[in-house]
Amino acid sequence: MNIYQNLIEAKSKGRKLLAILVDPDKVNEASLLKLATECTKNNVDYLFVGGSLLTNGDLGKTIRFLKNNCTIPIIIFPGSHQQVDSSADGILLLSLISGRNPDLLIGQHVIAAPNLKTSGLEILSTGYLLIESGNITTVQYVSNTSPIPASKIDIAVCTALAGEQLGLKLIFAEAGSGAKNPVSLTMIKAISGNISIPLIVGGGIRTPEKAAANCVAGADLIVIGNCVEEDVSLIGAIAKAVHSVSL
Repeated sequence: MNIYQNLIEAKSKGRKLLAILVDPDKVNEASLLKLATECTKNNVDYLFVGGSLLTNGDLGKTIRFLKNNCTIPIIIFPGSHQQVDSSADGILLLSLISGRNPDLLIGQHVIAAPNLKTSGLEILSTGYLLIESGNITTVQYVSNTSPIPASKIDIAVCTALAGEQLGLKLIFAEAGSGAKNPVSLTMIKAISGNISIPLIVGGGIRTPEKAAANCVAGADLIVIGNCVEEDVSLIGAIAKAVHSVSL
């Protein structure tokens, strides 16, 4: 399995993808089993596992349980260098290029590098853009960085473009978990129109209509989390909306 080649192929064909974000702190075996069943039934493309903070959840245990109950590729969405587990299929190696915190630009990566080299994980180098969401999200507080203002589309575009020019494989524009306002369609369209690598969009996407609109604007992969934690039945409607968009 080559996750990145799958992403590139989908983008080249205009096929839109959906990932469900699983926070190990917010699940148990019963909820994970229900989630895995819904995701399989509705052809969800990827499961992202991780979080800005892990206080009582077990990353490896969560990944292995999902592995035992579905065949959907699992990608770690790490909040720190400690969130590495070889039982996953891949990992988003996030560089927070929208901020100026050196620890999240390269510092955590240096610490994680030896473990990543021997992990067997497919490493997906990703330029992470935190976008202003109308409230202070967990990732904003933990990362100690200022998000790109929602109105500064030119800054977002140039940051994404710089990430691509630096050789990053993906751009992830996110308003953050629990965002009041999602990344705007105008910003998504502008970023997508200026880069050639796949664009991931997440944060504050709570309805099928919003997910589909983001895809039409240029998102290649939609990530949802909070809304399905509250209502797992939304997975079906959002998956259908995302997969129905073909450009």
